[in-house]
Amino acid sequence: MSGRTSNQSVGALPDRTAESPLLPLVSTWLVWALFAASTAALAARVLVGGTWELAGVVAVDGLTVLLWVVVTFFSGIVHSYSRRYMAGSRHETRFFATVFGFTVLVMGLVAADHLALFGLLWLAMGLVMAELVGTLDDWQQARAAASVARRYFLASSVLLGVALTALWWTTGATSVSGVAGATASLGGPVWLVAVACLVLAAMIQSALVPFHTWLLSSMTAPTPASALMHAGFVNAGGILLLRFAPVVTVDASLMLAVVVVGATSALLGKLLKSVQSDVKGELGCSTVGQMGFMIMQAGLGFFGAAITHLVLHGFYKAYHFLGSGGQVERTSPTAPDSTRTTVAGVAVTLLTALAGGGLFALLTGKGTSLDSGLLLAVFVVLTTLHAARSLVTRTSLPATVRFGAVPLVFLPAIAVYALVYEAVLTLLAGLPVVSAPVDLSPVHVLVAVAFLVVYVAIETGLHERSTRLYVALVNASRPSPRTLLTSPEEYNE
Repeated sequence: MSGRTSNQSVGALPDRTAESPLLPLVSTWLVWALFAASTAALAARVLVGGTWELAGVVAVDGLTVLLWVVVTFFSGIVHSYSRRYMAGSRHETRFFATVFGFTVLVMGLVAADHLALFGLLWLAMGLVMAELVGTLDDWQQARAAASVARRYFLASSVLLGVALTALWWTTGATSVSGVAGATASLGGPVWLVAVACLVLAAMIQSALVPFHTWLLSSMTAPTPASALMHAGFVNAGGILLLRFAPVVTVDASLMLAVVVVGATSALLGKLLKSVQSDVKGELGCSTVGQMGFMIMQAGLGFFGAAITHLVLHGFYKAYHFLGSGGQVERTSPTAPDSTRTTVAGVAVTLLTALAGGGLFALLTGKGTSLDSGLLLAVFVVLTTLHAARSLVTRTSLPATVRFGAVPLVFLPAIAVYALVYEAVLTLLAGLPVVSAPVDLSPVHVLVAVAFLVVYVAIETGLHERSTRLYVALVNASRPSPRTLLTSPEEYNE
């Protein structure tokens, strides 16, 4: 575009008769073989049960095989998609090697039982993901984005290292399972340091506010790498909290703090998403909000629900990232949503929400008593209903038809959520802590009210009427300036 010659990172689609690198083909077949093996392991786990382990080193339980299936499936999709996407790139071989290596590291992490092994795999996973962010290293912006991500991931690894060392010092155990079995000895300042570092490490890895900058700065990554990041990597925070749930649940006040942290990110993520003008930026802010919701579920004591959410969110986000190019082509200016403020729209929304809440309670038993399960049901209803309304309002259906379309989308969606949740709980049976509901407090009620207010504001467009709020949200969602491409010519460098 600038008239200058340069080495392009990505060229035209390949000639089918030309020779292509061997590694992409081999790694694609290998990762699908891993998916088949993981599926077999999941079936064996369901039929036989129990935990397969090398005592004190690795332990293959229900969570392990579930995440093996999910991770290898996403990786297989990314590998297959990238065969065409990365064709012609001089980075093709390195990209496939890095994606496959990342897959293996995550599979090792979810099976690791030794504290040192867990910490080392956590560090390696972050460093490899930073390499994926900076794949197109002939862009200085990509190198800057990789540097930003690497600093955050190193900070997360240091915090996790401090937490694991403190837990070993307090309990004398050298394994995750050993720490879980020594919760009676937890407490005091060393435990407080450990649990604070665990929560901070989870927040950084899952890109919660205020650590979301690395995620919003990672848009230089190839789209399939972004799909793998948003569908898999950011879920590590929820996995960390579940693995160390016996440590986190020792104190109710700490659980309440986790709820506040997660709720803050969930609310801000939704608001930040509303001011984005590009598809990948909108998806990134959506991930910030969804990860906040996942962490909040853990804070409510429902770690199984957090795992359910990360699995379903992974499928949702992988689909949208890999289809982001088509989304640009399909998007066109539309008239304002006429269903937002009508009395009929409000009535349909309320009735749909009540029906969805009743269905979720019927299928899961959550929300039938005055504990944190009630809030879990409320938050699941709000987020699922918001997603259903967003999907329906993007269609060209007449306003009157949309009233009926929202329940038709929402009720099956929340039923699927509930059924997947019950299936995940069955797989997680045997873990030290899967569900630990807590009593409701005024802070819980305040969080629920805040969610309702923000939901109503977004649905009615109130948040769009304040210039000051708009500017604040735009500023809060800005990536690192060094990662921005400001000139069209830079895309060819």
